[in-house]
Amino acid sequence: MIERYTLPEMGNLWTETYKLKTWLQVEIAVCEAQAELGYIPSQAVEEIKAKANFDPKRVLEIEAEVRHDVIAFLTNVNEYVGDAGRYIHLGLTSSDVLDTALGLQLVASLDLISQHLEELIQVIRLKAREHRYTVMTGRSHGIHAEPMTFGFKLAGWLAEVLRHQQRLKVLRETIAVGKISGAVGTYANIEPRVEAIACEKLGLKPDTASTQVISRDRHADYVQQLALVAASIERFAVEIRNLQRTDVLEVEEFFAKGQKGSSAMPHKRNPIRSERLTGMARLVRSHAGAALENVALWHERDISHSSVERVILPDACILTHFMLVEITGLVKNLLVYPENMARNLNCYGGVVFSQKVLLALIDKGMNREEAYAIVQESAHTAWNKPEGDFHALITQNPRVTQNLSPAEIEACFDPQQHLRHLDQVYQRLGI
Repeated sequence: MIERYTLPEMGNLWTETYKLKTWLQVEIAVCEAQAELGYIPSQAVEEIKAKANFDPKRVLEIEAEVRHDVIAFLTNVNEYVGDAGRYIHLGLTSSDVLDTALGLQLVASLDLISQHLEELIQVIRLKAREHRYTVMTGRSHGIHAEPMTFGFKLAGWLAEVLRHQQRLKVLRETIAVGKISGAVGTYANIEPRVEAIACEKLGLKPDTASTQVISRDRHADYVQQLALVAASIERFAVEIRNLQRTDVLEVEEFFAKGQKGSSAMPHKRNPIRSERLTGMARLVRSHAGAALENVALWHERDISHSSVERVILPDACILTHFMLVEITGLVKNLLVYPENMARNLNCYGGVVFSQKVLLALIDKGMNREEAYAIVQESAHTAWNKPEGDFHALITQNPRVTQNLSPAEIEACFDPQQHLRHLDQVYQRLGI
């Protein structure tokens, strides 16, 4: 069975309840830091931790009146806490809570994405090992080029995904920051020590130099990195779609028992998962553009970024997570047809071996232009004709046979010559 995506895994990180939970985590961490430094009573903090709670519906009810989400949240929390609530949010501005809590959400989402990226790495690695010696035609411009192996194609995918893994490790450091520095970021009403202690408790680092918000280049970097992951998944999906075309049919998406491909044509087995992934990559890329637009805020802060992020950050995370789950299942269950690969490799009598013939003639002392013309004439004569046979034309061409023995000609048509250095790539990747 193809593994199916389950919304709660990533979706729960972007619910209203989870968001408010992170807000409360930030407020309590700041209270604990203030108490450690002797600014507020430790007993009050214990009371806050014991009583603090919120009701998302009540927060929305209050917000409808006050028109401010953080004030509505604090009002609701204080309804639970009582008098000790006066120590909550001391010296803070709303963005201290919003941006630090957002950092927690982004880190949690990134950890989940990284976990599924690792699963994709392992699936591609296994498939590349399985098809290390499965010979197929390499293509450039969509046209047959030279022999390669399907495993080598997958090795390229693996290398790409491993680069993403390294990028996401760096990205985690970039996004795992908080700011507890007050209005315009000057620490006028709160000490940097409070920020340092609170961020450490939350598993974050203080932003180097925040304004009233954490600068949005970090968030733009985050979405761009997800867009890169999505772009690679799209590349893999497009490759599968092309290789599944009826006239190629070298691989095929797993087609479940009882699955139907078309309401009109019973024979259809369409690459719907790959097509879905291709479309979703477009969405993630569009969010990267919006994230870049968010970088240029007015002075120390405006909120033009806020409405955008409420859409693009959850969407980019959920889409990327979904895409990783889908592509992992797709590759794991991919149907591979070596016999069709062999058939396509030998189209028109093996024209994909033309360069080997060319080089063999040059090696015998023939002028390159003359050798190229001889080989091209035979290749083009064979090209795109049902009866076309490049191998036969070469073996019957006196200008070739005068220079190459039958054994030397046959050696040109041996695909193993094209594979002799591929082990080095596998060694680099540890496959």
